[in-house]
Amino acid sequence: MNFQLIENTKTQAFAQKHSLLIPLTSKNLAEKMALLTAEFGWSAAILEDFKASTEEVQILYTQADNALEKVILLGLGESATAEGLRKAMRLLVYKQKEKLGKNIVIDFGKLPEELSKVALVEACTNAALLATYDIAKFKTKDKQPSVFSENIAFLLPSESHTLAQKAVEKGEIIASTQQDIFDLVNLPVNRLNSLQLAEFMEKIGKEYSFGVRVMHLAEIKQLGMGGLVAVNQGSDTPATFTVMEYKPTTSQPLKKVGLVGKGVTFDMGGISIKTSDGMWQMKCDMAGAAAVIGTMEAVARLQLPVHLIAVVPSTDNMISGRAICPGDIVNTYSGLTIEIEDTDAEGRVILADGLAYIKKNFEPDVLIDLATLTGASVIALGYHAAALFTHNDELAEQLAKAGTQTSEKVWRLPLWDDYDKHIKSDMADVKNFGGRPAGAITAAKFLEKFTDKHPAWVHLDIAGVAFGDNPFSGARSATAYGVRLLVEYITNLTAQ
Repeated sequence: MNFQLIENTKTQAFAQKHSLLIPLTSKNLAEKMALLTAEFGWSAAILEDFKASTEEVQILYTQADNALEKVILLGLGESATAEGLRKAMRLLVYKQKEKLGKNIVIDFGKLPEELSKVALVEACTNAALLATYDIAKFKTKDKQPSVFSENIAFLLPSESHTLAQKAVEKGEIIASTQQDIFDLVNLPVNRLNSLQLAEFMEKIGKEYSFGVRVMHLAEIKQLGMGGLVAVNQGSDTPATFTVMEYKPTTSQPLKKVGLVGKGVTFDMGGISIKTSDGMWQMKCDMAGAAAVIGTMEAVARLQLPVHLIAVVPSTDNMISGRAICPGDIVNTYSGLTIEIEDTDAEGRVILADGLAYIKKNFEPDVLIDLATLTGASVIALGYHAAALFTHNDELAEQLAKAGTQTSEKVWRLPLWDDYDKHIKSDMADVKNFGGRPAGAITAAKFLEKFTDKHPAWVHLDIAGVAFGDNPFSGARSATAYGVRLLVEYITNLTAQ
């Protein structure tokens, strides 16, 4: 897909056969319809059924001898936002690809003036490219090629073209990164294990010029990462621990942000085995790692002025004669010991080593971990927001703002010390499971013990938002949740 900018005053000079896409809100719709009927010579009756409700589409054909072949009205509901347009545009391009034509011109002129047209450009670019994602990577029969529009032009005054071009580039970069993350999370473990995940990080590090260091099992053991080693015991594939670092050359002081992502490439629960129903979805248990990887890729490609470090402890969680057992006690990188009450609470055990490692070796200003950690977070918040845990009010507010800006929402839950008693162990410093009540909170309290009381630590439980039902695949699939949230947060942070 190619994107270009053309001036409002040159609408008719766009001589290629094209479709004109006009996003509309339902507010003052009658006035807008009157303008459109006058502009295109339509009968008012043609438009009387169009209500501009959210994601509503009406396609109107024009005379064949005109370069303008059809007009597409796209409803955004009562009020327009960049995020609303992003969702509607992605669905339109995906579902109506055969009808849109080779060339599309987008006219924002009927939207409220206070809306940032630059933000709308970025949203449309990102959405159109995301719509082209093909989940059918391994189909060998009956796979039909998709034909998408080749060119999309935005009608904008010339004075906004410089900023709009940057918005196009950002939309392209974020969409490309999100498609990488779709692939990582959608791939099953026989196509993406811990070693292959580390190889992917090495590949993008070389491609986008950031440092990548992969530690293999012998070094992991030598460093004393007993949590990761313990979870990996039942696997035939050795664990990896990958450190990524992006630091642009500049004389200006840089904020140092640390990220940790749970990289469990498949989780059958270990000895505390999961039920078979829906277990195929556990290929997504490395979505936290994928979000961290995607953030690293996007930040490097956008060349944001930040010192970004990300670590990914990775393994699967399998059963064998070597597998860790409930009741076992393991040592961790931090020096704390863990009693394993439930081997299906393995994500927090490997994150314990990741958090302690990045805190000790990098001392980031901000420390954020992401993990598909608990079903309890899904019970609490459903599939619409990640659970956020932190003691830092300012950081919670900043991430909530970024969540609103990107529609990757977060909702804060408590971290009160009252919950510590649920993970108290008689034999070790802490146990890894606090029971079903407040399960997301007790998991966060467990992780907190491995942050060395970092004053700006955040835990994001993304179990309900990283993998789910959507209109773009028949079964549940990856959402790339976290990439846009963290990129927006870092962008806002560096702008301060």
